[in-house]
Amino acid sequence: MADFLFEPIAGEKPYIDALRQLLRQFKAPFTSGDSVGIKLHWGERGNKGYLPPDYAKEIASWLAAHGAKPFVFDTTVLYSGGRRTAEDSLNTAADHGYTADFLGCPVIIADGIDGRNIVSIPADYKHFKTVQVASVFDRTQGFVIFSHFKGHMVSLFGGAIKNISMGFASRAQKQRMHSDYHPILSKKKCTRCGVCVNICPTKAASIFEPNYPEYDLQKCIGCAQCIAMCPEMALKIFWESDMTVFQEKLVETAAAVWKKIGQKTIVINALLNITAECDCLPGNNPIINEDLGFVGGYHPVEVDEEALKITGADIFEKVHPGIPWQRQFSYAREIGF
Repeated sequence: MADFLFEPIAGEKPYIDALRQLLRQFKAPFTSGDSVGIKLHWGERGNKGYLPPDYAKEIASWLAAHGAKPFVFDTTVLYSGGRRTAEDSLNTAADHGYTADFLGCPVIIADGIDGRNIVSIPADYKHFKTVQVASVFDRTQGFVIFSHFKGHMVSLFGGAIKNISMGFASRAQKQRMHSDYHPILSKKKCTRCGVCVNICPTKAASIFEPNYPEYDLQKCIGCAQCIAMCPEMALKIFWESDMTVFQEKLVETAAAVWKKIGQKTIVINALLNITAECDCLPGNNPIINEDLGFVGGYHPVEVDEEALKITGADIFEKVHPGIPWQRQFSYAREIGF
């Protein structure tokens, strides 16, 4: 069997048959009775681009048919909105149809109700000697990394690597990965609407009429929510270091996690509803490509590379120019990921 598998879409949405065909090709690294976590993103509150829960339900059913005990999980996030706390995130999941009743399995927040179900694991790379992640490994014998393949303002695309890296990371680790950039304002575009002030989770943004917004870089955690949500596109990312540093940090965190889960994990990217931005953003997120199907395999780097070959990088580069995304793949090989 190849290192990756591709199942193009066919028939009516939501393409359950295509996913079912892909799952049949896997040699599942799970045994009867294993607890298997399905890592996915159920979308931010108000987001319109997230994947419907039908696919997670199909994966859970497939796992159950193999005798495994599936559950769906995600972790809390840095920014304000519907996933900052465990309670809010579970409510958002339910609003989007990700409920235990529908999926047929539990839905949990892996870093815990208070964000303290975390553990430091060794990394020994250039940027991180250890990475801090949810302690979900302790009670899980296997994983399915199920990712919505779409655009991202900092990494160009979001797929399996990002789902593992940001998805398993504690909030502190997320901040460490984001720490090299902050917003810079174009006063020519700014209308002083105050959106950046209202959504900043750390109150790093402030505005006092008739002045323009100001940003306290000591408080800024680099979550980029203000940049993403500015209605006038008046904010840009200012990098304190080379843009490749974020790509490397993303890969290092994913690589450290992969050392823990690689032998007991399958990876699936859904090339559906391919949007310009991450599912972390509320509102209508423009679709930039037709639905293409599912890519699956046994390694996140290979699955992301194949997904990008199928979509083409140009669709993402048009909306996110100048991002050194190639560094994700070259650095992964440099560090043996």
